[in-house]
Amino acid sequence: MNQIKDILAVKDYSGANWNEPEDDYTQTFYEQNLSQFWRPEDISMQGDLNVWHILSKEVKDAYAQNLLVLTFLDTYQGDIGMPVVARSFDEGWHQRKAVVNYMSAMENAVHAKSYSNIFMTYLKTDEINELFAWGEKNKNLQSIMAKIVGYYEKLDQYNYLRKYQISGVDFSEQEFKEVQYQAMVASVFLETCLFYSGFYYPLYFYGQGKLMQAGEIINLILRDESIHGLYIGRLAIDIYKSFTKEKQDALYLWTIDLLLSLMDDQMQLVEQVYAPVDLVHDVKVFVRYNANKALMNLGFDAYYDYEEVNPVVLNGLNTQTKTMDNFSMKGNGYQKMKSEAVSDADFIFTQEKING
Repeated sequence: MNQIKDILAVKDYSGANWNEPEDDYTQTFYEQNLSQFWRPEDISMQGDLNVWHILSKEVKDAYAQNLLVLTFLDTYQGDIGMPVVARSFDEGWHQRKAVVNYMSAMENAVHAKSYSNIFMTYLKTDEINELFAWGEKNKNLQSIMAKIVGYYEKLDQYNYLRKYQISGVDFSEQEFKEVQYQAMVASVFLETCLFYSGFYYPLYFYGQGKLMQAGEIINLILRDESIHGLYIGRLAIDIYKSFTKEKQDALYLWTIDLLLSLMDDQMQLVEQVYAPVDLVHDVKVFVRYNANKALMNLGFDAYYDYEEVNPVVLNGLNTQTKTMDNFSMKGNGYQKMKSEAVSDADFIFTQEKING
């Protein structure tokens, strides 16, 4: 108990000073994150039901299983992935912590909840329960989760040991940074690659003008995941540059090994979900396309050869502002109200003001 009191007593606290940027990019990501804020409840799902009811069982199953995979990934990204990355920053990096913690909240409270809103609209309760049971028993999905979460849990342990300096446990700062880097790489692979096999089918429909409300939700989530992967990748690059050339080479090989291991499970999962709807080849192309994007977010060259992605999906992938019917869906281009404080001068009505 005395040791705990001593640890708690020796502490220098500081505040987040947003007037002084911590680096040349974090505040930009802060602004972008907040400008994209949205809520699942902002988008009505009812307009999709006319299309959903006429789809075949195979199509419905593939669509729902994809969203279930996304639910699992988003849940753990919000529960542990982003939080442990935020806790791994040194005490003074308040702005970085704020941005990553904000992204963490979006993963579970907004993204995972969005999939639940879709499930509640499309499926009956017993169908939802069966769907979650499928995910809990799916060997490849569970393997992907174990690999990703394993690196998060390892960083979680190192965060604790580093912060409280547990007696008898000793490791170098470079060892900690290596564990931190590995967790960030796992995060980027989740955000920029693994999510996208699940995104494919909603985008496939969205690009054809079908199931548009669900597709709009996916489009909004895509905007978020895009900057999440970019930001964590940028932080990972900073750490990578701090290593020796020998360590960088070793970490690059480790990165490719992790990617290939994840891709092995991912491709088997793609075969299970997409074979009944004859889209396995197209989805695998899309997954490799996004694996290359993930590597680029980490500062590396593409690993896979260029392949032509289905143009319908690329059309759905376009996250530019859209004009749409406000009675059916909210859209991703709505503008937030801007306001400024009222001053005494606003109530002085000169002839010049009255005339405009």
